[in-house]
Amino acid sequence: MSGADTGQVLDTPLTRLTGVRHPIVQTGMGWVAGPRLVTAVANAGGLGVLASATMTLDQLADAIREVKDRTDAPFGVNLRADAGDAGDRIDLLIKEGVKVASFALAPKRELIAKLKDAGLVVIPSVGARRHAEKVAGWGADAVLVQGGEGGGHTGPVATTLLLPQVVDAVDIPVIAAGGFFDGRGLAAALAYGAAGVAMGTRFLLTSDSSVPDAVKQVYLKTGETVVTRQVDGMPHRVLRSGLVDALEDSGRVGGLVRALRNGARFKKLSGMSWREMIADGKAMKHGKDLSWSQVLMAANTPMLLRAAMVDGRPDLGVMASGQVVGVIDDLPDCAGLIGAIVRQAAEAIAAQQSYLAGRKGAEPV
Repeated sequence: MSGADTGQVLDTPLTRLTGVRHPIVQTGMGWVAGPRLVTAVANAGGLGVLASATMTLDQLADAIREVKDRTDAPFGVNLRADAGDAGDRIDLLIKEGVKVASFALAPKRELIAKLKDAGLVVIPSVGARRHAEKVAGWGADAVLVQGGEGGGHTGPVATTLLLPQVVDAVDIPVIAAGGFFDGRGLAAALAYGAAGVAMGTRFLLTSDSSVPDAVKQVYLKTGETVVTRQVDGMPHRVLRSGLVDALEDSGRVGGLVRALRNGARFKKLSGMSWREMIADGKAMKHGKDLSWSQVLMAANTPMLLRAAMVDGRPDLGVMASGQVVGVIDDLPDCAGLIGAIVRQAAEAIAAQQSYLAGRKGAEPV
């Protein structure tokens, strides 16, 4: 079964480009965006995106096939453009006929061309106007722009300022992310000129999300986020917790020691060799202009996120979260959520039409 239970359709450049019913994207959240959530979003008419960075190549292949077995709707896979096995992962997406390839970092021009030649839609994520202009010039089909309200790695510019800049700068569809959770936000994004919205925290907090229920309750009860550099050396918006406060107070040496320990744990979990991890570190360092200490700290991220999102231990892990967590108080299923968002957006758009008519008898402007 495909499509949320709503007769309302918002036809935008995003829906036409990807073939989905509704202009709503579920972001590729590590340890969260697995087959269960992606299938639920796809069947509800949105664009579900598998998070591959925390999967081995074989695990990604299994995840793609599981989604294909459970839905015939389009879906995507989020990739790290700088991963050592990025080429193998792209070959897998092409082989399996995945509809959309999204990227957390800008893929190279040659990579975009290869994917497009194979019929995939390429959607990089950006946090600045100049990055959007670059990937658009390289042939990206659309771009996802996240403002500072978003969870995980984030920038300092609010969505309401960044989004119109990007919309004005490129002539490809723009997907707005950072601060979206309901139909009013979708209507506002469309008014700015976006082709749709992307949401992470809102989809994490659904009954279809595989995140342990106890962790979801922590999100609902806490409702406060903080931007810290102590997770991986880069600005990272996470849920405020005792662990995050302790990380902030741990100092540089303690952070590096913890990073090395977690790097060894991730090596064992992922099956990667030290050579492969070092190669990935070099690629990360070059792509983001990081110091080696920051690269070492980045080893924290997969394991600290996994502790909460998979193991159900919020006391031992960090929880990436957008600021919208403060206004979310329920755990709907994806079909109900997407249907409600689309209906509310359509109502908001229709209500604005009355402003065009003006007051009866008033002089036209």
